[in-house]
Parts: sequence; C-alpha cells; structure tokens
Amino acid sequence: QVQLVESGGGLVQAGESLRLSCAVSGRTFSSLRMGWLRQAPGKEREFVANIRWSSGLASYADSVKGRFTISRDNAKNMVYLQMNRLKPEDTAVYYCAAGPATSPYNTWGQGTQVTVSS
Repeated sequence: QVQLVESGGGLVQAGESLRLSCAVSGRTFSSLRMGWLRQAPGKEREFVANIRWSSGLASYADSVKGRFTISRDNAKNMVYLQMNRLKPEDTAVYYCAAGPATSPYNTWGQGTQVTVSS
C-alpha cells in the first residue's frame, strides 16, 4: 500500500498556472496507476488525469486536455499536475489517488484546494 500527500494548491487568477505535487511513499509496483481527481462544491468527484507509474502513459479529461499535464518522477517518487490557463471552473479540491491499473483507486491523499478567481 502506498501513502499520498498532496501540496501546491492555492488561489490564482484566471489564466495563471499552478503545479500540484503528490509525494508517494510505500511500495510501488509496475502496474500502479496514479491519478488526479477533483471535487467542486456541490458536485461529484471527477476524473482529471492519470498516468501509469511504469510507462508514463497518460490520459486526460476533455475539460483539461491541452491545459493540464500529468507527469511522474520515479526516482523522487513524485507525481505532478501542471495546470496552465486556469479557469474559474477549475476551482475544486484536488486529490491524488493510486491503485492497480485495472481496478478503482484504493488510496487517496488528503486533498489540496485550488481556487481560480475571475
């Protein structure tokens, strides 16, 4: 089982950028899948992006494609979410998650708040 700690959230204006970080500790394995999900007030948690720990293969929600980039640094046990051209609708608590590639996420971080003002 891995443990996850997010950092990097904050308050920015529309059009600005933020980078979220997720520190991964514990036992990783080749089929591990890392993800970023978010939850806005009054809404369900939604997928943002994910990446395979071993291959680096990534996928994105349509709403963030072309603006957000997920990456991982295996040597540092870190996962990142670079968020560019932020919009007010990106405002949410962002969660780092981990799990086997073919199963639902089974480990979550505590979340980090991102607020984008217009």
